[in-house]
Amino acid sequence: MGKLTLTAFVSIDGVHQAPGGPEEDPSGGFTQGGWSVPFGDDDFGRFVVDNFSHVDAFLLGRRTYEIFAGYWPKMTDPADPIASKLNSLPKYVASSTLTDPAWEGTTVITGDLGKEVTALKERTEGELQIHGSAVLSQSLFALGLIDTLHLMTFPVVLGEGRRLFADGAAPTAFRRTGGTVTGSGVAINTYEREGRPTYGSY
Repeated sequence: MGKLTLTAFVSIDGVHQAPGGPEEDPSGGFTQGGWSVPFGDDDFGRFVVDNFSHVDAFLLGRRTYEIFAGYWPKMTDPADPIASKLNSLPKYVASSTLTDPAWEGTTVITGDLGKEVTALKERTEGELQIHGSAVLSQSLFALGLIDTLHLMTFPVVLGEGRRLFADGAAPTAFRRTGGTVTGSGVAINTYEREGRPTYGSY
């Protein structure tokens, strides 16, 4: 059975919205898109390339899928370690509105999310990777289906925008299994889901 991993960019105050560019996701009047870009140094690039080296299939939310589908199919260099994976490997999109995806290798998931993703994990040999896709990720955390979280925390506070873990997120305990800090100050930590939190008193 494969492992479901999420790679997520967040600010110090937990904002997950539009890290990659001003036009990426301005919903809700968000005007600070592209906040991760100044921190994209060689250390960051090495982590991303290594992460993509483990993928066997992708699972994306509709919004992230449409952003990716508008960009990556145009990147046709076979030596590009990210484009080559995204363009050649299976892509699954959880959406009730997407009906005719143009990106080759795309399958739309419309049924029961828990059952569909469990079946995907069972037939994926290695990693089924989620990138971004905050709404989908929140649903999958609530279902206990995400196994590994690569959380990249950028040294910036935004003060607004959608958060990866919003109020009402499922209480979840994690175990840190690795991490590093890039030269530009991005803290990259890997966590394995442990289950429900435990509580105590000092």
